[in-house]
Amino acid sequence: MIKENQKYFNRLHVVIDALVIYAAFCFSYYIRYICPLFESIMPRYGYWRKLSQYQPMIIAAIPIFLLLYMKFNLYKPKRERSRVTEYANIIKADTVGMIFIMLLTVVLGIEHVSRSLLLLFYFMMILMTIIERAIVWTVLEKTRRRGNNLKHIIIIGFSTAAEAYIDRIKANPQWGYMIHGIFDDNMGEEFSYKNIFCIGRMADLPKFLANTSMDEVAITLNLKEYYKLEDIVSICEKSGVHTKFVPDYYKFISSNPVTEDLMGLPVVNIRNVPLTNTFNAMIKRVMDLIGGVICTIIFSPVMLVTAILVKATSPGPIIFTQERIGLHNKPFKMYKFRSMGVQSEKKEKQGWTTSNDPRVTPVGRIIRKTSIDELPQLFNVLRGDMSLIGPRPERPQFVEKFKEEIPRYMIKHQVRPGMTGWAQVNGYRGDTSILRRIEHDLFYIENWTLGFDIKILFLTVFKGFVNKNAY
Repeated sequence: MIKENQKYFNRLHVVIDALVIYAAFCFSYYIRYICPLFESIMPRYGYWRKLSQYQPMIIAAIPIFLLLYMKFNLYKPKRERSRVTEYANIIKADTVGMIFIMLLTVVLGIEHVSRSLLLLFYFMMILMTIIERAIVWTVLEKTRRRGNNLKHIIIIGFSTAAEAYIDRIKANPQWGYMIHGIFDDNMGEEFSYKNIFCIGRMADLPKFLANTSMDEVAITLNLKEYYKLEDIVSICEKSGVHTKFVPDYYKFISSNPVTEDLMGLPVVNIRNVPLTNTFNAMIKRVMDLIGGVICTIIFSPVMLVTAILVKATSPGPIIFTQERIGLHNKPFKMYKFRSMGVQSEKKEKQGWTTSNDPRVTPVGRIIRKTSIDELPQLFNVLRGDMSLIGPRPERPQFVEKFKEEIPRYMIKHQVRPGMTGWAQVNGYRGDTSILRRIEHDLFYIENWTLGFDIKILFLTVFKGFVNKNAY
C-alpha cells in the first residue's frame, strides 16, 4: 500500500514542482520588468518584454530541472531524511540546472535572454521550492502523527540493534512507522520492549507474511544468530516484502560505511573518515586559514580589551597554555586567555572546572561563560594545530583514561581538533556527558562535509558562544 501511495505522491510532487518552477519564473519576470518598487535597482532601459517570448525557454527548462531533482534524490521517501539534506540538494540541483541553461543560451546564441532575469529566477526558484518542500514535509509529518499513511513493519530477532531501531522509531513518530511485533526464537510471548511484543518464532514467519500485508521487514538478529540470515532473507524475498538489515555491530561500524567491490565481493570499510581524503583535507585547511584570518581581524578589539582586563585584575600571564592531544595523537600547546589565578601544575590537573569553581577569577567567569577565553585558539588554527570546526581536544591524562573506557574514543584524533564542534552546538560542553559528546564527535567525523562545517559555524554564532555548562 505504501508503495502505491509513494508512486502517486511522487507523480503529484513532480507536477507541483513544475508549477512552482513556472511560478518562480513568472514572479521573477514581474519583479524584473513590472514591479515599480525595483525600478531604481533594475532599470528597464526603456523597453518592455512580453512574457510570451520566454515561454518556449521556460517550458523546455522545466523538464531539465525535474530530471535534476530526480538525480539529486528529491523524490525519494522523506521519512528518515534530514530537511537540511533536502534543501541542500535543491540548491545543488537548481545550481546545476541554471548553469546548464546559461551555457545553452550562449551556445545557441539566444540574445534576448536577460541575465538579470535568469539570476532572479535562480534565487526565486530555490526560495519557492524550499518553501514548497517545507510545507509538504510539515503536512506529511502531521498526517503521520495522526496515524495516517503509516508504514507497517515487523522486526526479526531481538538484539541491541533491535533496541536501537525501536528507540529511534518511537522517538520520531513523524516518520510514520507502525511496528506490529517481533519474531524471535529466544523470547516468549510475554516478552515486550517499549510495548512492542514478541508475536512468534522464526518458524511462524512464512505463514505470517503470507497472510498479512507488511510494508517492510527489519532483520535485527543477534550476532550469534547470523547463521539464520540467509534463510530469513529468502523467506522475506519470497513474500515480496521490502527487507532491511540492521547489523548488531552498528556500534563499531561507521553510520555511513564505504564499500569496495573486490571482483564481485563486497568489502565494507569499518570506518569512513572523509577528511582523510587529501582533497577534502586541503579544502578544510583553506577554509580554516581564510576563516582564521577574518575572525582574528573581527575579534581583535575584543581580544585587546580582554587582555587588558585579565592583566589588570589578576597577577600573572595574559595567555594560558595547556597541553592537549591533537591530530594523529600528537600533543600541542593550546592557547586561552587566563581565566583562573596562577596555580601549580598539580592543581591545574585536578579536573574539569565546575560550577562556582574558586579558581576562576571574576573576569574569568565572564569570558568563560561567553567563550571569549577561547579566542586565542585562532592562532592555533593559523598554526595548523587546530581547525575552526572539529572535536574539542582533551588533556593527555583524560585521553589515557577515556581511550580505555570509551569505545572508538581515539577515532577523534584522526582529524584536527576544533575551536567548536557538533557536540558543543548541541549543548555537550564542560561538565556534561562524555559519552554523548563522543557520539556527536564521531557523527561529525564520519559525516563531514563543507556544508556541515558552515552549519556548525552558524549554530555557534547563534547559540554556541554562551552556554549554561561553561563555568
